[in-house]
Formats: sequence, structure tokens, C-alpha cells
Amino acid sequence: MAPLAPPVAAVRLAVRRALAGLPGAGPVLVACSGGADSLALAAATAFVAPRLGRRAGLVTVDHGLQPGSAERAEGVARWAAESGLDPVEVVPVTVAGRPGGPEAAAREARYAALVAAARRHDAAGVLLGHTRDDQAETVLLALARGAGPRGLSGMPPRRELDGVPLLRPLLDVSRDDTREACAALGLTPWADPHNVDPAYARSRVRADLLPALVEALGPGVVGNLARTARLLAADTAALDDLAAAALTEVRAAEGGLSVDGLAALPAAVRTRVLHAWARELGAPPAALSHRHVAALDALVTDWHGQGPAHLPGGLPVRRQAGRLTT
Repeated sequence: MAPLAPPVAAVRLAVRRALAGLPGAGPVLVACSGGADSLALAAATAFVAPRLGRRAGLVTVDHGLQPGSAERAEGVARWAAESGLDPVEVVPVTVAGRPGGPEAAAREARYAALVAAARRHDAAGVLLGHTRDDQAETVLLALARGAGPRGLSGMPPRRELDGVPLLRPLLDVSRDDTREACAALGLTPWADPHNVDPAYARSRVRADLLPALVEALGPGVVGNLARTARLLAADTAALDDLAAAALTEVRAAEGGLSVDGLAALPAAVRTRVLHAWARELGAPPAALSHRHVAALDALVTDWHGQGPAHLPGGLPVRRQAGRLTT
């Protein structure tokens, strides 16, 4: 028997770790575009899941944005069925007319389709093929936006979307490993032209910025950026726990939040409290920005009789009788 190629072993080990202890008896579904990352993930899941007593299926989303996308999706589905994955679904989605730019609209449509598929099959989770390189790109994009620790935390290995667990087993696996795993298994990945289209910021980071950083600073920069995301994610989770407790403590009996209680909090905790409270008040999370939280914070730390701070959705928050209130 030929020895197992190290990249194949690396991807299988990552999947095994992600599935170990996953609650629920339902299948896991792999989101697979046919690219190297998701194809290597799907092949590894088809091998690992049955050995853990778990069914594994596949969902491929057809965004309809490129000629031949439906045929590509059907090809992925045929390969999945031949590989023993079950259930297998092709889900067409409509991207046009959704809010945001084309990347955001496609992502929203894709995740909505994946969540719906998981519910149809009572899936224990959906596996996504983001790699260590994707994580590094996410950190660089967050830096360019001036994001805080939450943005710099990158993509979590696990989160829930509308009650459906989303798992990213490959965040410690390189993109080169997924390509080499496909080659070792005789798989031919699909090359998404969007990944090299300079119209997209992530494509420019992938094609130009990250390779330039590797050339200037060495190949370890990719792993270092990903490790930065992990460290910041842990710090952010701890601060979020502190903020959740602090929000309870600073609630005023008359309603709203106590200014004195807020002022006594460290800035990193106070701004998280204000952000969480703003969401409680009904501010849309996608529209709630640093600017809005800073305006709330100024009512506490830079009070000089100014008028109310206005949150997204037309929500005014004012300082009155020692409280922040609406």
C-alpha cells in the first residue's frame, strides 16, 4: 500500500478534529464549490465521517454568475454522489437585487442556501473550506478597514448562523496543502475566475499583497497572521464575557444605563457594553459602526451638554438625570 500523502493526512486530521464530539446525530454537509479547498475538504469528510459513525453530504451553490455555472455545479454533485456523500444537493440562488456589493450579496445568498439545506436534512453542521491563507487575507482586509479586535479576529473555527453550526476545519491547513491533497487523490479542482479578478479586494490581496508580504518577510507571515487572529479571538471572547456581566450591572432601575457605572468601566469593556445595548435597542447590527458607539461613549466620557447620539434606524440616545436613555 502506497504511503498516505502528507497533505491528504493533514486535511483528514483537521476534519477528524472538527467532527470529534460534534453533538447531534444528523449528517454533516460540506459546502463545496469544486475549488481545491472545498474539494479537498469534501474528499476528506467522505473518508473520515463514516469512520466516526457520521453521515456526510454535500451542498454546492450555483450563484449563476458565470457561464456554465449550472454544469459545474452538476459535475460537483455527480462526483460527490460517486464518492459516497449523501445527501447531495445543487442549490441555485439569485444574487441580483440583494444589498451590498457583489461579494457581499453572493455571500449572503450562499449562506442562506446553506442554512436552509442544513435544516432540510436536520444536519449537525455545515463544513466550510476556508484555509489558513483565507484567514491571513481576512486579517489584512480587516487591517485595511481599520477594524478593531473583533474584525482582526478573523473567521472563527465554529459559529452558529440562525441556529446552524458552521465549522471551518481547515483554518490551520494551507492552501498549498489542499491543492496537493487534490493532486494526490487524482481530483481536478475548478478554478474560480473571481479569485483572480482584480475588481475584488480579496483577489488583489491574494494575488499581490500577500505574496509581497511573503517575499519581504518570509513564508511564516501567513501563519503569523492566522495566529494573530486566534489570539485576538480569545481576547475578544474574554472581553465579551466581561461586557455581558457589566451590562447587567450598569442597568438603571428607572431604565437605560447608569452613566456613573459606565464611566467606571475600562474603555474596552464600556464600548462593548454600549455596542450590545445599542443592538438591544434595535440598531441593525450591520449598520452599527464604530462611529455610533463612539458617539454613545462621548455621552459618558466627554459630556458637555450635547444633544442625543443617533443610532442606525433613527434611534436617539440622550443623557438625562445620570442615565443614558432613549
